[in-house]
Amino acid sequence: MAKPIIAPSVLSSDFSDLKSSFRLFHESEADWVHVDIMDGRFVPNISFGFPVMSVMRKLTDKFFDVHLMIVEPEKYLDEFKKAGADQVSVHIEACPHLHRTIEQIHHLGLKAGVAINPHTPIAILEDILADIDIVCLMSVNPGFGGQSFIEHTYQKIEQLVKLRDKTHSQALIEIDGGVTLSNAKKLIETGADVLVAGSAIFKTDDPVATANKFKNIDI
Repeated sequence: MAKPIIAPSVLSSDFSDLKSSFRLFHESEADWVHVDIMDGRFVPNISFGFPVMSVMRKLTDKFFDVHLMIVEPEKYLDEFKKAGADQVSVHIEACPHLHRTIEQIHHLGLKAGVAINPHTPIAILEDILADIDIVCLMSVNPGFGGQSFIEHTYQKIEQLVKLRDKTHSQALIEIDGGVTLSNAKKLIETGADVLVAGSAIFKTDDPVATANKFKNIDI
């Protein structure tokens, strides 16, 4: 079994000293930078926008995995590319014309993903799964870091693995929310390819060592 892709969420980093926080991506085996963008409309919180993301982009050359928790994401995709995105995931709940939005992301030369909330059934992905690069499966209600993992997520991963096989999709399965060293092994064994961890990495005494533990978890 391949090692998981580890994507520390910068939402949990120290924004008063981003340069020090981003040392994690140079010194650890973390693969991606997970960037959560919130607008205060789709979710009840606001994170940051293009200027801060552009600064982050200058601090590392790691892959930028951008998760848009915003309404009307199609209006801002060009700007997110300019700010340094390598991959953009949009919420299926926020995109009435999802296929068009996915095509727009791919046209920009970016990888495209779909994020789904905990209450959204996996079956809704059937007609788009073969066209995307990743599914961001929310294992907490989006909007705030540090929430507890929703146990029903394991069943949703199993359903998504079956649907991926059925549709001959190559999409990665990403788990976002409440991921810890305690549940990481089970998530990977159930079918997760990418683990997003925020507080579980950045809020520890040694984030570099913690990120390496995630990367090298015994499967």
